[in-house]
Amino acid sequence: MTEQKPVLRLEGIVKTFPGVRALDGVDFDVRPGEVHALMGENGAGKSTLMKVLAGMHQPNEGRILIDDKPVVMTNPIAAKENGVILIHQELSLAEEMTVAENVFLGELPRKRFGLVDWKTLDDRVGTILKQLNCDFGPRTRIGSLSIAKKQMCEIARALTHSAKVVVFDEPTASLTDSEKVVLFDIIKDLQKDGVGIIYISHRMEETFKITDRISVLRDGAYRGTLNTAETTEDEVTHLMIGRTLDTSNGTNVSNRGEVKLSVRNLSCGNLFHDISFDVHAGEIVGFYGLVGAGRTEIAETLFGLRRHSHGQIMLDGKEVTINSPVEAIANGISLVPESRKEQGLVLGMNCRDNMTLPQISDLTQGPFVSGGAEVDIYKDYQKRLEIKAPSWRSIVGNLSGGNQQKIVIGKWLSMKPKVLIVDEPTRGIDVGSKSEIHNLLRELAGQGYAIIVISSEMPEVLRVSDRIVAMYSGRIMRTFSAAEVTEDSLIHAISGLGGTDAAA
Repeated sequence: MTEQKPVLRLEGIVKTFPGVRALDGVDFDVRPGEVHALMGENGAGKSTLMKVLAGMHQPNEGRILIDDKPVVMTNPIAAKENGVILIHQELSLAEEMTVAENVFLGELPRKRFGLVDWKTLDDRVGTILKQLNCDFGPRTRIGSLSIAKKQMCEIARALTHSAKVVVFDEPTASLTDSEKVVLFDIIKDLQKDGVGIIYISHRMEETFKITDRISVLRDGAYRGTLNTAETTEDEVTHLMIGRTLDTSNGTNVSNRGEVKLSVRNLSCGNLFHDISFDVHAGEIVGFYGLVGAGRTEIAETLFGLRRHSHGQIMLDGKEVTINSPVEAIANGISLVPESRKEQGLVLGMNCRDNMTLPQISDLTQGPFVSGGAEVDIYKDYQKRLEIKAPSWRSIVGNLSGGNQQKIVIGKWLSMKPKVLIVDEPTRGIDVGSKSEIHNLLRELAGQGYAIIVISSEMPEVLRVSDRIVAMYSGRIMRTFSAAEVTEDSLIHAISGLGGTDAAA
């Protein structure tokens, strides 16, 4: 790419909060038609820097230049007027409003006397949705859409403006593979129009696939910029975390004990059919498949969130009836859900209260909860899981993604489960924290836990699993041992090619 003058420059940006220097003199730029990745661990300062750019935070020092002209982003409207569009990682949609109303929120087209021009609105949004290959219309209520489709609505907002810079913050975290292809095509179209793209993602594979340069933050400071074509994942990772990761599999099959969970011919409506598998003490069984394969639905059924229509669930050789999460917990099954922020945590509560929430009735003395017992439980698992938080009083929503995930895992480990189900254990977590979570899962297996891991990332399921169950369209296609599985054989199985396996 011929080097051009940056369309955007951030120079010496400093941002402090009480007791914290979140950004320490950060420099960053993006050129027209370039995709520039901004990487770093959770808490490195990426989101803070982008909020400064988008006018959500005001810097204590430094300046922002658009086309070499200093600008002041007093608020998000000012940022938008200067051609900067931020697509948030956290969805910011009004659930009860339509897709069209959300896409043009605050900028609805008007007719005479201030009335909304609904036809123009629907036509504009319909064109954008068609461009994104969306299978829903402008009048669809946001609350009825899946997380992935809501993310496409966030992306649609960026296409309503003549942007100079578009920031994508973890845009593929909830997208299917086909939706990712559409997103990458949209990014290419924006590049052709000379738009500068800032791309924030924890997924190395896609970062190396679509970006031109990679800049790294660590501990709020700028650590360097690399040309994507001239660097490696190891080099970027070392720049991000200041150390080399342990990426060994560390499989633990030799420590496998008795069968803890046995599932036979389990079915649930049209979601999955005749599912049979075993999980032993000291073993991690990974479930892998395309979106819609039925992996999460199996986990939800085992945890009592869904009722199966046929089949058996056995724990320690005895059949159990599970029709609710209360019954699942009582039988020793715990579930770390795929969306920690929506399903696993109360973000406004502190660390201690989140950790002890499922067992609050057991910690009650008369009309009062034993705060001391709660603190003891939190401190125990904070030490075991190496949770980094200033104190038990810290609000969970202020922690990094990796530490939030450890809170959820600790919450369910404190229930002393026989079987731990972990759905998407590292979604939205940086590479350093991913390694910590993977090592933690291996350690838990070594302690005798029977663990099910559901992941949409092939490297993850290959790394942590002793056996891998490949699913397609609600059925088990094949079960692999860690020793025999290959990427090609796994892809072949989850694509529906070949026959189905018997019980694992």
